[in-house]
Amino acid sequence: MANHRTYLIVALAAVAAIAVFLTLSACGAGDNGDSTVEQVRAEGDCVECHRTSTPGLVETYERGPHANEISCLDCHNAREGLEAIDHNGFEVVRVTTAGHCAECHEEQYDQHIKSRHGASAWAAVAGNTLALDGKPLFTEEQIAFAEEYHPGTVARGPNPLAIWEGAGAVENGCAVCHEIGAPNYDGSVGNCSKCHLRHAVRVDEARLPETCGSCHMGPDHAQLEIYNESTHGVLFASMRDDMNLGVTPSELTTKDMPVPTCSTCHMSGLNGGTMTHDVTERLSYYLFAPISKERPNGAEGRENMKEVCLNCHGPSHIEELYADADLTLHRTNELVAHVKEIVDGLYADGFATAGGFDDLLDYEWFDYWHYFGRTAKHGAFMGGADYTQWHGNYDLALRTFEFEELDAELRGH
Repeated sequence: MANHRTYLIVALAAVAAIAVFLTLSACGAGDNGDSTVEQVRAEGDCVECHRTSTPGLVETYERGPHANEISCLDCHNAREGLEAIDHNGFEVVRVTTAGHCAECHEEQYDQHIKSRHGASAWAAVAGNTLALDGKPLFTEEQIAFAEEYHPGTVARGPNPLAIWEGAGAVENGCAVCHEIGAPNYDGSVGNCSKCHLRHAVRVDEARLPETCGSCHMGPDHAQLEIYNESTHGVLFASMRDDMNLGVTPSELTTKDMPVPTCSTCHMSGLNGGTMTHDVTERLSYYLFAPISKERPNGAEGRENMKEVCLNCHGPSHIEELYADADLTLHRTNELVAHVKEIVDGLYADGFATAGGFDDLLDYEWFDYWHYFGRTAKHGAFMGGADYTQWHGNYDLALRTFEFEELDAELRGH
Protein backbone atom coordinates (compact mmCIF):
# COMPACT_ATOMS: atom_id res chain seq x y z
CA MET A 1 0.00 0.00 0.00
CA ALA A 2 2.85 2.34 0.87
CA ASN A 3 4.51 1.63 -2.46
CA HIS A 4 1.31 2.43 -4.36
CA ARG A 5 0.97 5.66 -2.43
CA THR A 6 4.59 6.56 -3.21
CA TYR A 7 4.10 5.87 -6.91
CA LEU A 8 0.95 8.01 -6.90
CA ILE A 9 2.74 10.94 -5.26
CA VAL A 10 5.63 10.72 -7.73
CA ALA A 11 3.24 10.53 -10.67
CA LEU A 12 1.25 13.56 -9.50
CA ALA A 13 4.44 15.51 -8.93
CA ALA A 14 5.60 14.68 -12.44
CA VAL A 15 2.28 15.81 -13.92
CA ALA A 16 2.45 19.04 -11.91
CA ALA A 17 6.02 19.68 -13.06
CA ILE A 18 5.03 19.16 -16.69
CA ALA A 19 2.04 21.47 -16.27
CA VAL A 20 4.19 24.19 -14.72
CA PHE A 21 6.76 23.85 -17.51
CA LEU A 22 4.08 24.06 -20.19
CA THR A 23 2.52 27.09 -18.51
CA LEU A 24 5.83 28.85 -18.23
CA SER A 25 6.62 27.94 -21.83
CA ALA A 26 3.33 29.45 -22.97
CA CYS A 27 4.00 32.61 -20.97
CA GLY A 28 7.56 32.91 -22.17
CA ALA A 29 7.00 32.25 -25.87
CA GLY A 30 6.69 35.42 -27.90
CA ASP A 31 4.76 35.81 -31.16
CA ASN A 32 7.73 34.44 -33.07
CA GLY A 33 8.13 31.41 -30.76
CA ASP A 34 11.87 32.01 -30.42
CA SER A 35 12.06 32.18 -26.62
CA THR A 36 14.62 29.77 -25.19
CA VAL A 37 14.29 27.51 -22.16
CA GLU A 38 16.57 29.91 -20.31
CA GLN A 39 14.20 32.78 -21.08
CA VAL A 40 11.22 30.81 -19.86
CA ARG A 41 13.01 30.03 -16.62
CA ALA A 42 14.08 33.67 -16.35
CA GLU A 43 10.42 34.68 -16.45
CA GLY A 44 9.77 32.83 -13.23
CA ASP A 45 13.02 34.00 -11.66
CA CYS A 46 12.44 37.64 -12.64
CA VAL A 47 8.91 37.75 -11.28
CA GLU A 48 9.82 35.88 -8.10
CA CYS A 49 12.52 38.40 -7.23
CA HIS A 50 10.90 41.59 -8.53
CA ARG A 51 7.62 40.85 -6.80
CA THR A 52 9.56 41.75 -3.65
CA SER A 53 12.00 44.39 -4.92
CA THR A 54 9.73 46.27 -7.38
CA PRO A 55 6.21 44.87 -6.93
CA GLY A 56 4.59 47.74 -8.81
CA LEU A 57 6.41 46.81 -12.03
CA VAL A 58 5.32 43.19 -11.73
CA GLU A 59 1.69 44.16 -11.13
CA THR A 60 1.79 46.54 -14.10
CA TYR A 61 3.34 43.90 -16.35
CA GLU A 62 0.87 41.21 -15.32
CA ARG A 63 -2.08 43.46 -16.15
CA GLY A 64 -0.77 44.20 -19.64
CA PRO A 65 -1.07 42.22 -22.89
CA HIS A 66 2.54 41.02 -22.79
CA ALA A 67 2.02 38.98 -19.63
CA ASN A 68 0.71 35.89 -21.44
CA GLU A 69 3.04 36.06 -24.42
CA ILE A 70 6.30 37.88 -23.78
CA SER A 71 8.96 37.06 -21.19
CA CYS A 72 11.03 39.66 -19.40
CA LEU A 73 14.10 38.70 -21.44
CA ASP A 74 12.22 39.11 -24.71
CA CYS A 75 12.28 42.85 -24.05
CA HIS A 76 15.40 43.12 -21.89
CA ASN A 77 17.66 40.94 -24.04
CA ALA A 78 21.12 42.21 -24.88
CA ARG A 79 21.33 43.73 -28.36
CA GLU A 80 24.44 44.62 -30.31
CA GLY A 81 25.61 48.13 -29.44
CA LEU A 82 23.83 48.28 -26.08
CA GLU A 83 25.58 48.05 -22.74
CA ALA A 84 24.70 44.72 -21.15
CA ILE A 85 25.08 43.85 -17.49
CA ASP A 86 25.08 40.59 -15.57
CA HIS A 87 21.89 40.59 -13.52
CA ASN A 88 21.66 37.58 -11.19
CA GLY A 89 23.06 35.28 -13.83
CA PHE A 90 21.19 36.77 -16.78
CA GLU A 91 22.63 39.17 -19.38
CA VAL A 92 20.24 42.10 -19.69
CA VAL A 93 20.19 45.73 -20.82
CA ARG A 94 19.37 48.55 -18.45
CA VAL A 95 16.88 50.22 -20.80
CA THR A 96 14.98 48.76 -23.74
CA THR A 97 14.91 50.55 -27.10
CA ALA A 98 12.65 50.80 -30.11
CA GLY A 99 14.86 48.10 -31.58
CA HIS A 100 13.50 45.63 -29.04
CA CYS A 101 9.92 46.56 -29.95
CA ALA A 102 10.69 46.28 -33.67
CA GLU A 103 11.60 42.61 -33.23
CA CYS A 104 7.85 41.93 -33.03
CA HIS A 105 6.33 45.20 -34.30
CA GLU A 106 8.37 45.84 -37.43
CA GLU A 107 5.59 47.50 -39.44
CA GLN A 108 4.74 49.95 -36.66
CA TYR A 109 8.41 50.79 -36.18
CA ASP A 110 8.91 51.44 -39.91
CA GLN A 111 5.93 53.80 -39.90
CA HIS A 112 7.14 55.57 -36.78
CA ILE A 113 10.60 56.42 -38.12
CA LYS A 114 9.03 57.97 -41.23
CA SER A 115 6.98 60.37 -39.10
CA ARG A 116 7.79 63.63 -37.35
CA HIS A 117 7.91 61.55 -34.17
CA GLY A 118 11.04 59.97 -35.64
CA ALA A 119 14.49 61.55 -35.93
CA SER A 120 13.04 65.01 -36.61
CA ALA A 121 11.64 65.21 -33.08
CA TRP A 122 15.02 64.71 -31.41
CA ALA A 123 16.89 66.89 -33.90
CA ALA A 124 14.55 69.79 -33.09
CA VAL A 125 16.42 70.00 -29.79
CA ALA A 126 19.83 68.40 -30.27
CA GLY A 127 20.31 68.62 -34.02
CA ASN A 128 23.01 66.19 -35.07
CA THR A 129 25.91 67.85 -33.28
CA LEU A 130 24.85 67.98 -29.63
CA ALA A 131 25.43 64.90 -27.47
CA LEU A 132 22.57 64.98 -25.00
CA ASP A 133 21.25 62.77 -22.22
CA GLY A 134 23.52 59.86 -23.05
CA LYS A 135 22.17 59.51 -26.59
CA PRO A 136 24.47 58.97 -29.59
CA LEU A 137 24.50 61.25 -32.59
CA PHE A 138 22.56 60.26 -35.69
CA THR A 139 24.49 58.26 -38.26
CA GLU A 140 24.80 59.43 -41.84
CA GLU A 141 22.35 56.71 -42.89
CA GLN A 142 19.76 57.81 -40.32
CA ILE A 143 20.08 61.43 -41.41
CA ALA A 144 19.68 60.56 -45.08
CA PHE A 145 16.60 58.45 -44.34
CA ALA A 146 14.88 61.13 -42.24
CA GLU A 147 15.75 63.95 -44.64
CA GLU A 148 14.06 62.04 -47.45
CA TYR A 149 10.74 62.39 -45.64
CA HIS A 150 11.31 65.66 -43.74
CA PRO A 151 13.93 67.78 -45.53
CA GLY A 152 16.02 70.11 -43.38
CA THR A 153 14.83 68.71 -40.06
CA VAL A 154 17.75 66.48 -39.04
CA ALA A 155 20.81 67.73 -40.94
CA ARG A 156 21.00 70.79 -38.68
CA GLY A 157 22.65 72.18 -35.60
CA PRO A 158 21.15 72.10 -32.11
CA ASN A 159 18.43 74.50 -31.06
CA PRO A 160 20.10 77.68 -29.77
CA LEU A 161 17.62 77.85 -26.88
CA ALA A 162 18.77 74.40 -25.76
CA ILE A 163 22.36 75.60 -25.70
CA TRP A 164 21.47 78.74 -23.75
CA GLU A 165 19.33 76.95 -21.14
CA GLY A 166 21.96 74.29 -20.46
CA ALA A 167 22.00 70.52 -20.25
CA GLY A 168 20.14 70.21 -16.92
CA ALA A 169 17.10 72.18 -18.04
CA VAL A 170 17.00 70.53 -21.44
CA GLU A 171 17.44 66.96 -20.24
CA ASN A 172 14.68 67.39 -17.65
CA GLY A 173 12.48 69.36 -20.02
CA CYS A 174 12.80 69.28 -23.80
CA ALA A 175 14.50 65.88 -24.00
CA VAL A 176 11.81 64.12 -21.99
CA CYS A 177 9.32 64.55 -24.83
CA HIS A 178 11.62 64.83 -27.84
CA GLU A 179 13.38 61.55 -27.08
CA ILE A 180 10.47 59.88 -28.85
CA GLY A 181 12.75 60.25 -31.87
CA ALA A 182 16.18 59.92 -30.27
CA PRO A 183 18.86 57.60 -31.71
CA ASN A 184 19.85 54.50 -29.75
CA TYR A 185 23.15 52.67 -29.56
CA ASP A 186 21.68 49.56 -31.20
CA GLY A 187 21.02 51.55 -34.39
CA SER A 188 17.29 52.02 -33.81
CA VAL A 189 15.53 55.37 -33.55
CA GLY A 190 12.91 56.33 -31.02
CA ASN A 191 11.37 55.45 -27.69
CA CYS A 192 8.08 53.57 -27.97
CA SER A 193 7.44 53.85 -24.24
CA LYS A 194 6.66 57.56 -24.59
CA CYS A 195 3.19 56.44 -25.74
CA HIS A 196 3.09 52.77 -24.71
CA LEU A 197 4.09 53.12 -21.09
CA ARG A 198 6.69 50.66 -19.84
CA HIS A 199 5.69 47.25 -18.51
CA ALA A 200 1.96 47.80 -19.07
CA VAL A 201 2.22 48.56 -22.81
CA ARG A 202 -1.57 48.74 -23.05
CA VAL A 203 -3.35 50.11 -26.08
CA ASP A 204 -5.99 51.79 -23.91
CA GLU A 205 -3.24 53.96 -22.39
CA ALA A 206 -2.08 55.05 -25.83
CA ARG A 207 -5.65 55.99 -26.75
CA LEU A 208 -6.08 58.39 -23.84
CA PRO A 209 -5.79 62.10 -24.71
CA GLU A 210 -3.76 62.55 -21.51
CA THR A 211 -1.04 60.28 -22.91
CA CYS A 212 -0.53 62.50 -25.95
CA GLY A 213 -1.05 65.52 -23.71
CA SER A 214 1.95 64.62 -21.57
CA CYS A 215 3.93 66.28 -24.40
CA HIS A 216 1.36 68.05 -26.58
CA MET A 217 0.32 70.72 -24.09
CA GLY A 218 1.37 74.19 -23.01
CA PRO A 219 1.77 77.50 -24.81
CA ASP A 220 3.79 76.20 -27.76
CA HIS A 221 1.38 73.41 -28.79
CA ALA A 222 -1.73 73.40 -26.65
CA GLN A 223 -3.36 70.40 -28.28
CA LEU A 224 -4.51 68.80 -25.02
CA GLU A 225 -6.09 71.99 -23.75
CA ILE A 226 -7.71 72.58 -27.15
CA TYR A 227 -9.06 69.03 -27.25
CA ASN A 228 -10.46 69.27 -23.72
CA GLU A 229 -12.47 72.39 -24.55
CA SER A 230 -13.68 71.02 -27.90
CA THR A 231 -16.91 69.10 -28.39
CA HIS A 232 -14.85 65.93 -28.82
CA GLY A 233 -13.18 66.46 -25.46
CA VAL A 234 -16.38 67.22 -23.59
CA LEU A 235 -18.11 64.16 -25.04
CA PHE A 236 -15.15 61.92 -24.23
CA ALA A 237 -15.10 63.11 -20.62
CA SER A 238 -18.79 62.26 -20.21
CA MET A 239 -18.74 58.92 -22.09
CA ARG A 240 -15.31 57.61 -21.18
CA ASP A 241 -16.56 54.93 -18.79
CA ASP A 242 -18.83 53.48 -21.50
CA MET A 243 -16.03 52.98 -24.06
CA ASN A 244 -13.97 49.92 -24.89
CA LEU A 245 -10.55 51.58 -25.12
CA GLY A 246 -8.67 48.29 -24.99
CA VAL A 247 -10.04 46.66 -28.14
CA THR A 248 -7.53 45.27 -30.65
CA PRO A 249 -6.58 48.03 -33.15
CA SER A 250 -7.65 46.05 -36.22
CA GLU A 251 -11.10 45.52 -34.68
CA LEU A 252 -11.76 49.07 -33.41
CA THR A 253 -15.17 50.47 -34.34
CA THR A 254 -17.31 53.45 -33.42
CA LYS A 255 -19.28 51.08 -31.20
CA ASP A 256 -16.14 50.79 -29.06
CA MET A 257 -15.21 54.48 -29.31
CA PRO A 258 -18.10 56.65 -30.52
CA VAL A 259 -16.05 59.74 -29.62
CA PRO A 260 -12.52 60.26 -30.98
CA THR A 261 -9.32 60.94 -29.10
CA CYS A 262 -5.97 62.02 -30.57
CA SER A 263 -5.06 58.50 -31.66
CA THR A 264 -8.45 57.98 -33.33
CA CYS A 265 -7.92 60.85 -35.74
CA HIS A 266 -4.19 60.56 -36.31
CA MET A 267 -3.46 56.82 -36.11
CA SER A 268 -6.35 54.41 -35.66
CA GLY A 269 -7.99 52.19 -38.26
CA LEU A 270 -11.57 52.98 -37.24
CA ASN A 271 -14.28 50.73 -38.72
CA GLY A 272 -11.82 48.89 -40.94
CA GLY A 273 -9.84 51.95 -42.00
CA THR A 274 -6.07 52.05 -42.42
CA MET A 275 -3.96 52.02 -39.25
CA THR A 276 -0.65 53.89 -39.04
CA HIS A 277 2.09 54.90 -36.63
CA ASP A 278 3.11 57.70 -39.01
CA VAL A 279 1.28 60.62 -37.41
CA THR A 280 1.96 62.82 -40.46
CA GLU A 281 -0.11 60.76 -42.91
CA ARG A 282 -3.34 62.63 -42.15
CA LEU A 283 -1.99 66.18 -41.97
CA SER A 284 -2.23 68.83 -44.66
CA TYR A 285 -0.07 71.73 -43.36
CA TYR A 286 3.09 72.29 -41.35
CA LEU A 287 1.13 73.95 -38.55
CA PHE A 288 4.17 74.11 -36.24
CA ALA A 289 6.15 76.35 -38.63
CA PRO A 290 6.20 80.17 -38.37
CA ILE A 291 4.54 80.41 -41.78
CA SER A 292 2.60 77.25 -42.50
CA LYS A 293 2.99 75.73 -45.95
CA GLU A 294 1.21 72.74 -47.37
CA ARG A 295 2.98 69.43 -46.83
CA PRO A 296 4.24 67.56 -49.91
CA ASN A 297 1.44 65.03 -49.37
CA GLY A 298 -0.94 67.68 -48.06
CA ALA A 299 -3.88 66.95 -50.37
CA GLU A 300 -3.62 63.22 -49.68
CA GLY A 301 -3.25 63.87 -45.95
CA ARG A 302 -6.41 65.95 -45.92
CA GLU A 303 -8.39 63.24 -47.67
CA ASN A 304 -7.02 60.65 -45.24
CA MET A 305 -8.24 62.71 -42.30
CA LYS A 306 -11.63 63.32 -43.91
CA GLU A 307 -12.11 59.56 -44.18
CA VAL A 308 -11.86 59.39 -40.40
CA CYS A 309 -14.17 62.37 -39.91
CA LEU A 310 -16.83 60.73 -42.12
CA ASN A 311 -17.38 58.11 -39.42
CA CYS A 312 -19.25 60.76 -37.44
CA HIS A 313 -19.81 63.82 -39.64
CA GLY A 314 -21.44 64.57 -42.97
CA PRO A 315 -19.36 65.83 -45.92
CA SER A 316 -20.74 69.39 -45.78
CA HIS A 317 -19.79 69.76 -42.10
CA ILE A 318 -16.25 68.54 -42.77
CA GLU A 319 -15.78 70.86 -45.75
CA GLU A 320 -17.03 73.82 -43.70
CA LEU A 321 -14.61 73.04 -40.86
CA TYR A 322 -11.64 72.89 -43.22
CA ALA A 323 -12.72 76.06 -45.04
CA ASP A 324 -12.94 78.01 -41.78
CA ALA A 325 -9.63 76.60 -40.52
CA ASP A 326 -7.94 77.53 -43.79
CA LEU A 327 -9.10 81.12 -43.36
CA THR A 328 -7.47 81.30 -39.93
CA LEU A 329 -4.29 79.73 -41.25
CA HIS A 330 -3.96 82.13 -44.16
CA ARG A 331 -4.64 85.17 -41.96
CA THR A 332 -2.10 83.95 -39.40
CA ASN A 333 0.44 83.47 -42.18
CA GLU A 334 -0.12 87.07 -43.31
CA LEU A 335 0.43 88.46 -39.81
CA VAL A 336 3.53 86.35 -39.16
CA ALA A 337 5.01 87.30 -42.55
CA HIS A 338 4.40 90.99 -41.78
CA VAL A 339 6.08 90.83 -38.35
CA LYS A 340 8.90 88.69 -39.72
CA GLU A 341 9.66 91.46 -42.21
CA ILE A 342 9.90 93.94 -39.33
CA VAL A 343 12.13 91.64 -37.27
CA ASP A 344 14.40 90.78 -40.20
CA GLY A 345 14.80 94.50 -40.89
CA LEU A 346 15.81 95.22 -37.29
CA TYR A 347 18.36 92.40 -37.45
CA ALA A 348 19.73 93.60 -40.77
CA ASP A 349 20.13 97.16 -39.54
CA GLY A 350 21.95 96.13 -36.37
CA PHE A 351 19.27 96.76 -33.75
CA ALA A 352 19.60 93.15 -32.54
CA THR A 353 21.69 90.06 -33.25
CA ALA A 354 20.04 87.30 -35.26
CA GLY A 355 20.54 83.59 -34.73
CA GLY A 356 20.32 83.17 -30.98
CA PHE A 357 18.49 84.04 -27.80
CA ASP A 358 20.66 86.92 -26.63
CA ASP A 359 18.31 89.85 -27.34
CA LEU A 360 14.83 90.67 -26.08
CA LEU A 361 13.72 90.83 -29.71
CA ASP A 362 14.61 87.14 -30.13
CA TYR A 363 12.21 86.14 -27.37
CA GLU A 364 9.41 88.47 -28.47
CA TRP A 365 9.59 87.11 -32.01
CA PHE A 366 9.77 83.50 -30.76
CA ASP A 367 6.69 84.00 -28.59
CA TYR A 368 4.83 85.59 -31.49
CA TRP A 369 4.98 82.68 -33.92
CA HIS A 370 5.88 79.77 -31.64
CA TYR A 371 3.15 80.38 -29.06
CA PHE A 372 0.36 82.57 -30.41
CA GLY A 373 0.62 81.77 -34.11
CA ARG A 374 0.69 78.03 -33.50
CA THR A 375 -2.17 78.21 -30.99
CA ALA A 376 -4.44 80.09 -33.39
CA LYS A 377 -3.88 77.51 -36.13
CA HIS A 378 -4.15 74.43 -33.92
CA GLY A 379 -7.30 75.78 -32.31
CA ALA A 380 -8.91 76.33 -35.71
CA PHE A 381 -8.19 72.82 -36.98
CA MET A 382 -9.08 71.09 -33.69
CA GLY A 383 -12.26 72.93 -32.76
CA GLY A 384 -10.95 75.02 -29.85
CA ALA A 385 -12.66 78.38 -30.14
CA ASP A 386 -11.11 80.00 -27.05
CA TYR A 387 -7.61 79.02 -28.15
CA THR A 388 -8.21 80.19 -31.70
CA GLN A 389 -9.34 83.60 -30.43
CA TRP A 390 -8.10 84.65 -27.00
CA HIS A 391 -4.95 82.54 -26.75
CA GLY A 392 -4.15 82.97 -30.43
CA ASN A 393 -5.58 85.72 -32.63
CA TYR A 394 -5.98 88.30 -29.87
CA ASP A 395 -2.33 88.04 -28.87
CA LEU A 396 -1.28 88.14 -32.53
CA ALA A 397 -3.25 91.37 -33.01
CA LEU A 398 -1.89 92.98 -29.83
CA ARG A 399 1.71 92.03 -30.49
CA THR A 400 1.57 93.04 -34.14
CA PHE A 401 0.96 96.61 -32.99
CA GLU A 402 3.72 96.28 -30.39
CA PHE A 403 6.22 95.19 -33.06
CA GLU A 404 5.20 98.08 -35.30
CA GLU A 405 5.62 100.57 -32.46
CA LEU A 406 8.94 99.02 -31.42
CA ASP A 407 10.21 99.35 -34.98
CA ALA A 408 9.16 102.99 -35.16
CA GLU A 409 10.65 103.75 -31.74
CA LEU A 410 14.01 102.19 -32.48
CA ARG A 411 14.32 103.84 -35.86
CA GLY A 412 13.10 107.16 -34.47
CA HIS A 413 15.96 107.17 -31.97
